[in-house]
Amino acid sequence: MNFSIQSLYNWYRGLLRNPKYRWWVILGTIVYILSPVDIAPDFLPVVGQLDDVLVLTILVTELSGLVIDGWKARKGETNTSTDSNPSDNTVDVDAVSVK
Repeated sequence: MNFSIQSLYNWYRGLLRNPKYRWWVILGTIVYILSPVDIAPDFLPVVGQLDDVLVLTILVTELSGLVIDGWKARKGETNTSTDSNPSDNTVDVDAVSVK
């Protein structure tokens, strides 16, 4: 069996980007972070919190990426719908020399 951290990350990211599973993955991640039963138990001094921080970091990074992509898509949709006639956006100004 070929297992790597990168393949686990890609699986998690793929699930998070799927709208059908997104809320379940977010809920499961929050439960995992709050739960004392982890891969590395929380009563271990540094290692116990390290896996929680890693999972939380991945969740926040991916969700912020999804939000940014959504904002870009929404901005692109509003620009294309209002830019039907490029001459409507032209502004004429008179040039004035400053001495």
